[in-house]
Amino acid sequence: MSTRNDAIELRHEALTKALDSLARYKFFMFGYWAAQWVTMNRLISDEKPEPNPFRTLVQEARRLKDGSE
Repeated sequence: MSTRNDAIELRHEALTKALDSLARYKFFMFGYWAAQWVTMNRLISDEKPEPNPFRTLVQEARRLKDGSE
């Protein structure tokens, strides 16, 4: 990774692969790519990071875990 644009491209690739993995029930790989997205987001964002695109998934998982369906 040599430039900021490379990191942005890698972040986008990580998002695409994370969602693809989740859609195909590849939960381990979803976690891997989601973590890659978070890592790239931290490296890119000098001031304020992009909002996590997996936030609504996490909120839904918490709702289901708590039984408040």
